[in-house]
Amino acid sequence: MAFTLPWIRDRLDRMGMVLSCLCAVHCVATLVVVAALGVGGSFLLNPAIHRVGLAVAMVVAGVAIGLGALRHGKRAPFVTAMMGLSFMGGGLAVPHGVEEAVLTIIGVSLVAIGHVLNVRGLRHT
Repeated sequence: MAFTLPWIRDRLDRMGMVLSCLCAVHCVATLVVVAALGVGGSFLLNPAIHRVGLAVAMVVAGVAIGLGALRHGKRAPFVTAMMGLSFMGGGLAVPHGVEEAVLTIIGVSLVAIGHVLNVRGLRHT
């Protein structure tokens, strides 16, 4: 168990970074595709995608960063990721469009930074 737990935390942090990047790409690509081509709006702008994405981000960040914070004792990864999740939640509270994309991109960027800080903190313990 002692050997698998760090491996799981590391994988979750890496998965969190990848998911954050995919979310940012989704936000930008959706705005471009819908604005330029006028297609895919009903699917790409579906609020369910954002609710599910936030739920997944909360679980991955909570487990990976929470366990990491318990291990290395640093607050910066946890605080940074929680601020990011707050921005992502704010993106759900505004209408679809530029405001939502900006809040979400800020949020996923902060969550990704939190995961990076977590990985660095774990490597230095």
